[in-house]
Amino acid sequence: MPVQLICASHSPLMLTDLEESEKGVHAQFFRELDQCAAALHKFNPDLVVAFGPDHFNGFFYELMPMFCIGTAAQGTKDWHLEAGPLKVPRQTALDCVRFLHGRDFDVALSHEMKVDHGITIPLYKLTGALNRYPVLPIFINCTADPRPSFKRVRHFGAAIGAFFAEKGGDMRIAFLGSGGLSHDPPTPRLEMSPPDVARRLIQRATPTQEEYDARENRVIRAARDLVVGKGPCLPPDEQWDHQFLKSFVDGTLEDFDSMSDAEIDRLAGFGAHEVRTWVAAAAAAKAMGSLKNELKYYHLVPEWITGMGIVVGQV
Repeated sequence: MPVQLICASHSPLMLTDLEESEKGVHAQFFRELDQCAAALHKFNPDLVVAFGPDHFNGFFYELMPMFCIGTAAQGTKDWHLEAGPLKVPRQTALDCVRFLHGRDFDVALSHEMKVDHGITIPLYKLTGALNRYPVLPIFINCTADPRPSFKRVRHFGAAIGAFFAEKGGDMRIAFLGSGGLSHDPPTPRLEMSPPDVARRLIQRATPTQEEYDARENRVIRAARDLVVGKGPCLPPDEQWDHQFLKSFVDGTLEDFDSMSDAEIDRLAGFGAHEVRTWVAAAAAAKAMGSLKNELKYYHLVPEWITGMGIVVGQV
């Protein structure tokens, strides 16, 4: 069964016109991403399995699963992205959930999943549309403490790969991991938030465009402050990124099992928890055969608040 892996950082700030802190860095990233898109189209997957986080746009503390698979999904309008339905193969999603339950993974099920830029940006940038290819959307809780451990995430991804390996046949599958690397966006924390903000994190609601704009303008201001050395965001950490990428490219995913949330918060920032999606996607691909990875891009992009990386792999 042919398998492709693409793990890429996303930053909604890449959709803005923020001035570059280093000339040519943005263009280089987009060139590499375009090459990944061309490779994906050439691969022509029968199914894209997208592992992504959420930023309190589709999942809330009202009921926060560690993992969730959608039998149907709709993109949200955050960062002025065009909303719309994903082309989700319902029966495959149901079969995958039942398989995981049989493997002692109590993954949640959504018949109307909302996916935000954590999944829609890679779909738009790599496939050109939300519904170009059949997509199995898989949410991993990377934002809302407490989160699943890295070991559990790795085993979860491997179980997804085992599901497709057991199906057999010649289905062409592209696994996407979206998020990371080190970054510390001004995402509100429940225990540190005033009552009105805490309520937004808990209660499921669709923001108005004005509310979206206010939240996103706050992130843009934080990015501009970071570029000139001001808070509140931690700068992305090149050393942490390189250490993560070395183990990841080498395929030694077990190296991340002992990684703690406190360590990530301290060294790499609140957004770096999203590398869980990379670990799950790589574990899924690895479960289907010998996986060879290649680092295609890495650079600190402070105006995007992020260490931006792209790793591709093939089984």
